[in-house]
Amino acid sequence: MNETLRRPLIRAFLEAPLSGPEVEAKSMEIIDREAPPHRFIAEEWQIVRRMIHTTGDFGIMEAVRFSPDAITAGIKALHGCRSIIVDSNMIRSGISLARLRGVCGFYRKESLICHNADEDIERTARRTGLPRSLHAIEKARPLLSGAIAVFGNAPIALMELNRMIVEEGLRPALVVAMPVGFVHVVESKEELMALGVPYIALAGRRGGSPLAVSVIHALCGLAVHREI
Repeated sequence: MNETLRRPLIRAFLEAPLSGPEVEAKSMEIIDREAPPHRFIAEEWQIVRRMIHTTGDFGIMEAVRFSPDAITAGIKALHGCRSIIVDSNMIRSGISLARLRGVCGFYRKESLICHNADEDIERTARRTGLPRSLHAIEKARPLLSGAIAVFGNAPIALMELNRMIVEEGLRPALVVAMPVGFVHVVESKEELMALGVPYIALAGRRGGSPLAVSVIHALCGLAVHREI
């Protein structure tokens, strides 16, 4: 056995243990120390570094985009306990209800809405041959005005939201636009960012549920310390 493997690393950790929150705080210190120069203001950086913490990748910094009113709009919506419409149950499961309630005590599990797995959505998708995410965002239409809409997976759903904004005058409080992939992903984000609604987006093909969740959690952290 290699000499360096004779003593498992966990032994050294247990001699100087760290709690979960202490590990997170130390991680943020490392990110702050090692981050290259950037353009983000203080509150934006709180969100970006949470995204870096989620991915371990400083490279995403160049792709993060904020509309000028994004953070204020998101904090206002959280303080108002506005619905959070998500494009996957992975995001719905990943968002911490405790963090949301730390901002507004009226948040409930039902405040996080995803229709992708609904039986009627599955039936409709089989009939039309279109993605379930498209029909799911259509079903959520009555709740989207003033809500936070979160996309980590489904560019087709984001494009349908964009259509609602353009053609129906729909105005969500904030759109977190981070679908990942290769088909319609880049275009859906670029279209959103030209529509004049508050957004936090990750330009390009990168994205995913963990990043979308990290943005909501970072906004909760900001909202706890800022009233609107």
